[in-house]
Amino acid sequence: MVVMKNDITKRPIGSRALFNFVGCAVSIAVMALLALATRSPFVFPSLGPTAFLFFSTPNSAAASPRNTIIGHAIGTVTGYLSLVVTGLTTAGPIILVGVSWQRVIAASLSLGITGGLMILLRVTHPPAGATTLIISLGILTTPFQLGILMLAVIILTILAIIIHRLAHISYPLWSAASDK
Repeated sequence: MVVMKNDITKRPIGSRALFNFVGCAVSIAVMALLALATRSPFVFPSLGPTAFLFFSTPNSAAASPRNTIIGHAIGTVTGYLSLVVTGLTTAGPIILVGVSWQRVIAASLSLGITGGLMILLRVTHPPAGATTLIISLGILTTPFQLGILMLAVIILTILAIIIHRLAHISYPLWSAASDK
């Protein structure tokens, strides 16, 4: 294994913790401010673990921009298709309408297909599993919301690239070394 000169994982734990704190706090604050300014869902639960991966293990395949963007895209499409298949595109969120057999099918189908496709395409990004459930459980469901969701993933990824560059921390522009 090649150790990169600016690999954050080789630094003292306090330095790593501080970098993770600053990276996560700044990037999610920007996303939350975008949500506040636009009244759109630029912040959703799976962005938290995505940010954590970006700043804790930036050179892992799961944290690469490639895996992040493609993984969330798979989760988004699969989550929405599971709603279409089960007739739940206009149903309310599970927290309000309760659990139904259709919702059980949508959730399990979306997560199973998302996981399988990420493995097949070699783009594993575990937070994408949360994204597909956010959609199949009815939390974000409209095409507009799903577009904002993917835009948020892209913006968060760009923020990660910028923060890593500013801190002189090694981070790939697209694929991690382990992807190649």
